[in-house]
This record gives sequence, structure tokens and C-alpha cells, in this order.
Amino acid sequence: MTHLPNEKPQSPSRRNVLRGTALAGAAAMTGAFAASASVRAPSVAPRMNMPDQNMLRVQQQQIDAAEPVDLSGLERVKQKLVRPPFAPKHDQVAQGDPKIVEIEMVVDERLMVVDEDTGASIWAMTYNGSVPGPLVIVHEGDYVELTLRSLGRNQLEHNIDFHSSTGALGGGALTHIYPGEETVLRWKATKPGCFTYHCAPGGAMIPYHVCHGMNGAVMVLPRDGLKDKDGNALTYDEIAYIGEQDYYLPKNADGTFKTYANAGDDYAESLEAMRSLVPTHVVFNGAVGALTGTNAFRSEVGKTVLMIHNQANRDSRPHLIGGHGNFVWETGSFSDAPLTGMETWFVRGGSAMAAMYTFEQPGVYAYVNHNLIEAAILGATAHFVVDGEWNNALMEQVMAPRTIET
Repeated sequence: MTHLPNEKPQSPSRRNVLRGTALAGAAAMTGAFAASASVRAPSVAPRMNMPDQNMLRVQQQQIDAAEPVDLSGLERVKQKLVRPPFAPKHDQVAQGDPKIVEIEMVVDERLMVVDEDTGASIWAMTYNGSVPGPLVIVHEGDYVELTLRSLGRNQLEHNIDFHSSTGALGGGALTHIYPGEETVLRWKATKPGCFTYHCAPGGAMIPYHVCHGMNGAVMVLPRDGLKDKDGNALTYDEIAYIGEQDYYLPKNADGTFKTYANAGDDYAESLEAMRSLVPTHVVFNGAVGALTGTNAFRSEVGKTVLMIHNQANRDSRPHLIGGHGNFVWETGSFSDAPLTGMETWFVRGGSAMAAMYTFEQPGVYAYVNHNLIEAAILGATAHFVVDGEWNNALMEQVMAPRTIET
């Protein structure tokens, strides 16, 4: 096991608490946390029947017996992941043959403010310290080689399930790590489109981690780039990466939000809040106002933006107020022709999708979940601030508001 710099190795006793099999360990751990939580949960998550040990051993034997694949002829490149809402440097059309794209993610459990006005906060489970996790962009046929590390100060077990990959629970069965550990997973990008990834340790820990921010998106571009229904090339000037996050924060009797000393301390009460299926917050990129004000997207008239929207848990219905989806890959699949001229599009819970729009007028555009209760009251709003010259042929205020006699 490799320890990260300045991170303490875990004691044997702590590792025994955390340790479990790849598929069944997290399910067992959910019970352990429920029992050890400072407040006993009024109701517990149902027990799931997991595959027996013989089945797990057979699977491991099959993995061990598999023929190694020779990838020595493929070029290796490193992709530097960047903080959302930005996208990593990439080519819209693949250059040369498929490559092995090396990426690194660090699991970081950190206290984050969800709403400064109310003081609501959460011990977020993050990839690389952000909600959502960073956007990964590759091309069809590329290999993604992920090094996943967990900080030694973390409290919980983590892994990663790539909806864009094939096999072993999306990589989830092969990436379980504990504080102070690292693992490497490689998978082939065989399907072009936008896809969710998220943590999935097992049992009730799956929604607990996802609803604490541990999710993100992968975009697998066709090797020859995006196309319309007639095969014409579609290009974009900018990417706006939007991760929609639903939170279920426990409250005190007086309606204020509870605070906790450590990650995992809120487990029992969070599960009880999540059972309602009623989020306390629905936000973009981790917090209320994270993509508004000085953090709003900036663009210009004539520029084309590709909006990538990820929602790992609930359905959503994005709408760009004052604009449209000129081309919309609503299911996320780039193998299918895009929808055109959309006013509002749909994001299925547990998926990511893409919508393309070229701005025609300057001004402030609100990008919202058009469940307007969630947009205006729970926080699901972002802003695009667009510079340029106004075109009266598209819209004109013929008469300013004035007082009339009634």
C-alpha cells in the first residue's frame, strides 16, 4: 500500500472496522455506522442479500485467469483535471489513434458550506475536493487509466462507478479503497456520450455518498467530433459543466441545520432525512449561488456553449431562460441524432447529458431547473452573463412601463 505524503497510515484496529469485501463490506459497514452514530436512527436501511463468497471467489478467479491485453503500442497522455465548472484541455476531433488517457482523483472528505445565508453545511464526499467531481473528456476507443487515492485523514471507504465503462459494477467492484490507500483502474471508452460517475460502496452507503456530493461526469466524444442528424460537424467554443446536487440536511427542532464534528457522524440522521425523498437543497455545483454573481459563466454573442449537465440521483428539467437548446443530446448518447430547438430538456436521474446553444443577444441568462420551486427556493439556478450588441430585430421594448388611469 502506498501512503500519501503527510498522511498517517491507518491503525490495524481502525482498518478492521473499515475492512470488508469489495461487494459486501460496505453493506456491513452501513450497519456498523448506524450502530455507532451519536443519534440512533428511528428506522434502518433494509438489508440487501449480497452474492455469496463462492460467487465472489469465482469472479476473482475469472479476473485472475483473464488474458492480459497488450496496450504497449498505444500512446500515453496525461489529462490534467480542472475544477468545475471548467473542462480539461481537449481536442473536439481525435488526433491520431486511440490513446491511454491517465487521470488522477483524490478522495477528500471536507466540510463545505451549502448556503451562507442559513449556515447550512455538510461533510461532503468529494473527488478532488469539489462538488461535482471534475469533468473527464476522452474519445471513443481511448482507454481511461485512473489512479484513485484516499487521504489518510478520511473516515470512510470509497470507490468509483463509471457509467461510461463496461464490467465489474462500472469499476466499483475493483476500486474499493480505505483511508491512506490508492488503486489503479483502466477501462475502455466504447460508447460515445455523456455519463455519470459516482461513489458506490454498497447498501445505504451508496445514496449516502452520492447525496453528499460524490459524483461527476465523463464525456466520451466521437473520434470525428459531434454531428447533427445529417452528419454535419458541430463545434463549440466553450463548455459549461453543471453538476446538479440534491442535499438532505438534518435539522434541529427549531428548524436550524445541524452541524457535525466529523465525516460520517451524520449518517443515521441523514438516512432518516433522505427517506422523505424531499431535499432541503437542490443546487448547482455544490452550493447555493455557486454559479451566480461573480461566479456566473461569462460568454459573448456569437459564441457556442456546450452545457454538460449531470444529475446522479434525481430527475431534472433544465431550461435556459432567454435561450434554447439548439442541439440537445437528452439521453447523453452521441450515437443518436440530437434533438433540435428545445425549450426545456430532461435529465434522467443517474445520467449526464449535453445541450448546445449559440448566444444571439447580450444580457443575463438564467439557467434553471424548471421545477421553479427547486430553482427559486431550493437553489437550482446558474447565470450566464453574455456581452455583445443588442439586436432589436430579435427583441425590442416598444414602450417602457408607464402609469395608466384605471
